[in-house]
Amino acid sequence: MDKARIYVDLNEMVDRDTVLLSKDDTKIDSEGNVITFFEGMSVSIWSDDLSEDSKEDNLIAEGIAVKRELSDYPGWSHVKWCCKINWSSMIHESDLNT
Repeated sequence: MDKARIYVDLNEMVDRDTVLLSKDDTKIDSEGNVITFFEGMSVSIWSDDLSEDSKEDNLIAEGIAVKRELSDYPGWSHVKWCCKINWSSMIHESDLNT
């Protein structure tokens, strides 16, 4: 990975540009650092993905941490933080090498 990033599951989208980030105020990034979230914080994220030939090729992107009330979402009411994704920044990791 090009830098420390926070894992998100892109199958857990709240709306077209917001994904679940954390149920707590902190989360461990890809390098083992404890990250403490605050409103408007820039976050670098990654999600697992595969290339066309079924090799690991993670998606990486940039976003902003936002507190989001999710009581209307039965399975996600425990989530405290979301990430508003900048879709124009999303690429596959292999694209970093080109």
